[in-house]
Amino acid sequence: MNKNYYAIIMAGGIGSRFWPISRTSHPKQFIDILGTGKTLIQNTYDRFLKVCPKENIYVVTNEIYTDLVKQQLPDMADHQILTEPVMRNTAPCVAYGCFKIESLNPDAAIVVAPSDHLILNETAFIAAIEKSLKAATDNDLLITLGIQPSRPDTGYGYIQYTGHTLKNDFHKVKTFTEKPTLEIAKTFIQSGDFLWNAGIFVWSAKSIVKAFAQYLPDMNEIFAEAKPVYNTANEKHHINKAYLQCTNISIDYGIMEKADNVYVLPSEFGWSDLGTWASIYELADKDYVGNAVIPSEKVIMYDSSNCMVNVPEEKLVILQGLHDYIVVESNNTLLICPRDQEQNVKKVVADVKQKFGTKYI
Repeated sequence: MNKNYYAIIMAGGIGSRFWPISRTSHPKQFIDILGTGKTLIQNTYDRFLKVCPKENIYVVTNEIYTDLVKQQLPDMADHQILTEPVMRNTAPCVAYGCFKIESLNPDAAIVVAPSDHLILNETAFIAAIEKSLKAATDNDLLITLGIQPSRPDTGYGYIQYTGHTLKNDFHKVKTFTEKPTLEIAKTFIQSGDFLWNAGIFVWSAKSIVKAFAQYLPDMNEIFAEAKPVYNTANEKHHINKAYLQCTNISIDYGIMEKADNVYVLPSEFGWSDLGTWASIYELADKDYVGNAVIPSEKVIMYDSSNCMVNVPEEKLVILQGLHDYIVVESNNTLLICPRDQEQNVKKVVADVKQKFGTKYI
């Protein structure tokens, strides 16, 4: 196994679209949301064990989740859990992890990935990551993985690529587009040169540090200044102050959309970002009338179809006459809403917070 290969798992989000099962105190990456026996972050960690040595895997998360990470990933040493004092989007998260790794090993090649995605074909995923790590080691590239789209989905970002390739596998990126309208998504699919943006990045430590210096110089200065304190007792204190100076910006917007050495590897490995209950419904096992029930031992359904049901294991639930609904219970909270209106969940969460405070959030 290549000792210069590293992984950074981003695990700081709160997954509000999965409320009430995903809460601020226990978000979706720490939940076995698909009923597989492992949480999403545990599955992500296990995948990267096949790519790099376990001591080369880092998790970046909000400091309130430190204990959850330690409980679920007991093999991780304290210095591998990088804590953020406040949420500042993905650019500071990437900077912290990559600058720390670069200070340890300037020859590092790094994969950065979210903690809460589903990968069905692990073998294909590992092959794509290893191919990308080798390309990033040999070339000054910022690589992103693009997923072959199977439908005009409005919930994903898109990457357009050109005909210019590196070794016939990596295509030069032309544009990034955030979640488009359905009509625009349809034109993307028809054009044949667009991929879904999986939010998985690969680069050498040297290349990403250079990119921060060029495209986010203020943030570069903040994390470069910390070089003497990385991997010392003063690291946490320094980083806590540094984060308060950081702008709230994504790595996509801050660097990937601006850099001229960005390449995409078209990939197919059964990927889903598990962003909504609809995505869970699509992936879950269903009965003969389309009901997906997790767990299913104590749920009885009459004259009901195409429902997504997620309730506590010990609760007896009887549903009758429901079609195309989401039924979720957790944290002393019951949510029942039509599947085609799940985009309102974020507004519901805001309303609940305003009315009842953070007790149910």
